Amino acid sequence: MKIVLADEAGFCFGVKRAVEEAENVQKRYNKKVFTLGPLIHNSDVVNYLKEKNIYPIELDVINDLNEDDIVIIRSHGVPKKTIELLQSKSLNIVDATCPYVANIHKKVDEYYKLGYSILIVGDKSHPEVIGINGWCDNKAIISKNGSDFKNLPGKICVVSQTTEKQENWERALSIIVKNCKEIVAFNTICSATELRQNSAEKLSKKVDFMVVLGGRNSSNTTKLYEICKNNCSNTIHVENSGEIPDDIINSKINTIGVTAGASTPHWIIKEAISKMCEGKNLEMSEQLAYMEQNDKQIIVGQVITGTVITVNEKEAFLNIGYKSDGLLPKSEVTKDDNLNLSDLIQVGNELEVKVIRRKNEDGYVVLSKIELQRESAFKEVKEASENKNSLKVLVKDAVKGGLVATYKGIRIFIPASHVELFHVNDLSVYIDKELEVNIIEFKEERKGRRIVASRRDLLKSEKEVKDQETWNSLEKDTVVEGEVKRLTNFGAFVDVQGVDGLLHVSEISWGRVEKPEDSLKIGKKVKVYILDVDKEKKKLSLSIKKTIEDPWTNVDIKYPVGNIVLGKVVRFANFGAFVELEPGVDALVHISQISHKRINKPEDALKIGEEIKAKILEVNKENKKIGLSIKEVDEI
Repeated sequence: MKIVLADEAGFCFGVKRAVEEAENVQKRYNKKVFTLGPLIHNSDVVNYLKEKNIYPIELDVINDLNEDDIVIIRSHGVPKKTIELLQSKSLNIVDATCPYVANIHKKVDEYYKLGYSILIVGDKSHPEVIGINGWCDNKAIISKNGSDFKNLPGKICVVSQTTEKQENWERALSIIVKNCKEIVAFNTICSATELRQNSAEKLSKKVDFMVVLGGRNSSNTTKLYEICKNNCSNTIHVENSGEIPDDIINSKINTIGVTAGASTPHWIIKEAISKMCEGKNLEMSEQLAYMEQNDKQIIVGQVITGTVITVNEKEAFLNIGYKSDGLLPKSEVTKDDNLNLSDLIQVGNELEVKVIRRKNEDGYVVLSKIELQRESAFKEVKEASENKNSLKVLVKDAVKGGLVATYKGIRIFIPASHVELFHVNDLSVYIDKELEVNIIEFKEERKGRRIVASRRDLLKSEKEVKDQETWNSLEKDTVVEGEVKRLTNFGAFVDVQGVDGLLHVSEISWGRVEKPEDSLKIGKKVKVYILDVDKEKKKLSLSIKKTIEDPWTNVDIKYPVGNIVLGKVVRFANFGAFVELEPGVDALVHISQISHKRINKPEDALKIGEEIKAKILEVNKENKKIGLSIKEVDEI
């Protein structure tokens, strides 16, 4: 005789979580604990919990409880009004609702408030369905498979009992699609249920006899029985090993298949298999090894390989050869919210992952691919530091003192002084930008890793290459474009293709310039004339006024003798006042030509900045002199 255990059998994570939560609560408070109805549909487990001082009660005895009594909401969940009632009694409430069921409650509550009619595919007498219906004021349409649908509303939200058959869901949905205009459908059949049903389907087709273990009131166990019975006529449903008939054990059946509902603990499965094995030399080593998985250890940081068994938009579940499946959240696969997890991972894929939590609140082993990638990236960063290689990093944040960047998930700090070759006032402009850096500090300490990077050497090398190219291209007596970078008392420094050139104050304008900032601003683009290039000493002399025609070139044509001209007084001398006719062209009004009255000095009659009219007396183009008279204008 050969006994084969289904690949997926026994406690699902939701049921296991509820049982463990109840035990933990009782240990924590060391007092009698109550569950609202049987915690799960398995009389053996319910009796086991009674031995642990955990007792099932019904809602009608709530008034008999004391304020501090502990009430556990079972894995099937309860209606919203039941929770409100418990809260009103000031009881200590522990919610052990299966996370899959709790998710259905949220969806039903949300869409019912949005005006959708709620339709539940499932058994209307099942506690889970009763609980779901309580989140839409008990107004849901409930159907097993859609065969009894009549006059469906046009706007509908569809959910399923977590333990329903996939074929019932698909049949109901096909009818809904044909009869409703606006449909929101969530296939809320638990992945554990689907896996157990598929596993039982396959096994029951291969064996001579099938044993289905689980509670009589367990919906998912009943469905397993129906599936197996459809494939194998010799199928029985028993709650525990004591119900297995002796004549089956003593028969000459070649192959017996065993499966168990999600509310059946492993110890019941193990007892049943052991009973059928007793006194016989059966092929049971693999099955018993499977049952011993409860004793297998999973260690945080351990790298393991698992097979993907289901994928949804938020997470993937992996068979990791352990008593619990592995949970791989999308956030541990990619940080890009725009990517679909199903595009990155498919059912059947074998993945190498790292354990980051032995058991979450739902009983899963939490896994990560990102942590493996991070370790690989850490090695790359370390090698880059040792070999003086550069890396491209992505800037995530600007903080006091520098930038925080990442390299494949590894945090790297770039000090502000190492971001550019010049001071940067606003570091936030670098956020979301990719920068090439060198690792200048790499430390592994007990408190963590410290990795510091710099751009300075890379930028310096780039600048040296670019500067050399610029120096080779610059030629004397040519006009180029530059940008004003710094202002000083003696002039300005202008960036020409990455090279600083000096623009002396005397070369800014043909006119008189007291301070460079009167004519120039930092960041201003200017055309400059190259006066001289010293490529060896790396010195560049520039001029703006050389890009403009000398205003004295045709001064005799612009200012004919005998005409009246308007000018501005710009400075005084003992012998007269200088008047600016245009930038670079100053004319002299001799003291004797200022006024008909006798004056001792020019400022007795004139003011700096004053506009005056004067007659042109003389134009000497060669010596750059123009003589004016104010008093001859006054005579006219």
